[in-house]
Amino acid sequence: MIKEIRKKYNSQFTEEKYSAFVESLNTAANYKIEFRIGETPIFLPHDFKIELMKASEDVLNYLQSPEFKITSANAIPPGMEVPCEDAHPAFLALDFAICKGEDGKFIPQLIELQGFPSLYCYQELLNLKFREHFEIPPGFTNFFNELDHDSYFEVLKETIIGNSNPENVILLEIEPEKQKTKIDFTCTEKWIGIKTVCISDIIKEDKCLYYINEGKKTRIERIYNRVIFDELQKRDDIKYNFSFQDELDVKWLPHPNWFFKISKHTLPALKSRYVPETYFLSQLKEYPSDLENYVLKPLYSFAGVGVKYDVTKEDLDGIENKDSYILQRKIQYADIIETPDIPAKAELRLLYVWNDKPMLINNLVRLSKGKMMGVDYNKDKTWVGSSIAYFEES
Repeated sequence: MIKEIRKKYNSQFTEEKYSAFVESLNTAANYKIEFRIGETPIFLPHDFKIELMKASEDVLNYLQSPEFKITSANAIPPGMEVPCEDAHPAFLALDFAICKGEDGKFIPQLIELQGFPSLYCYQELLNLKFREHFEIPPGFTNFFNELDHDSYFEVLKETIIGNSNPENVILLEIEPEKQKTKIDFTCTEKWIGIKTVCISDIIKEDKCLYYINEGKKTRIERIYNRVIFDELQKRDDIKYNFSFQDELDVKWLPHPNWFFKISKHTLPALKSRYVPETYFLSQLKEYPSDLENYVLKPLYSFAGVGVKYDVTKEDLDGIENKDSYILQRKIQYADIIETPDIPAKAELRLLYVWNDKPMLINNLVRLSKGKMMGVDYNKDKTWVGSSIAYFEES
């Protein structure tokens, strides 16, 4: 989006640099990272940042409104509600596609939102390695609110650890060693100083939870919750000794209810020039006449699972649980990144913590050359995958 910077970056890029960059990330992890790492960051001008902040403000205003409390009241599937819900999630992510408006200017379009953590710690490793192996122009940053490396982790520690001792705080996952995102757990252990614990290793006694920490049974006071319910429901083989529906003496970060309440379930209620038209499938009396211009999405799946891009009337008629799906008007991702072959598209995730109020702290980018962002649409392509955005500071 900033032509002179893109031209310079591409002219200095070599496959040798990229290989060294990826190898450096793998070395930092002490294992091979399982998702594809993009060859380039994206560089975004200050005027687009202003537009992005306007789009985010529209969403945040709604999430803090009385209307949201009403519309989200029935978001949690029966039997899945967890006791002791707090006033707001500790973490929030807003996903924006970078598009071109009718005036030819770039405009963000909200694709999804999540009351759930993302790769907060890995993204800083990615930032450091991009800066180590490639030239990032001065005056560009991946952070927001005047944060730097040290203050960024101070904010994360305040949110995750709070006033507890780090040994009483855990990152909770399902078989974390098998997750593609385990690099983020490694980085969290390094920079936040907490242990990663598998859900099956939790010990429950009355209302308290414990884990074995270096041979010692240790009380859990706070849980940095990385368990995706969509995955947990499918894993009948995973046995664990407590229920999320138990009343537990523990602080969830974020509370599991926000996984459902701030999700694709929120999209139909959002009315903004930055939000594509979205409907609950169950509330449509008739399908849109231009159905080819819509994408079908299950409400609570993660990482694009179950999304159908080319929708037909027969597809919709065949869905029995229509309450669990939305129809969202397709948007046209802009071809914004020049690469050695065809241009790449970008989706930008804004990463927030939410203590007394939402605070934007970092970002995550996914690059694609397919019609969707998922891995299946980008096989055998280069200059796609995991990345980060650098914003012009002024």
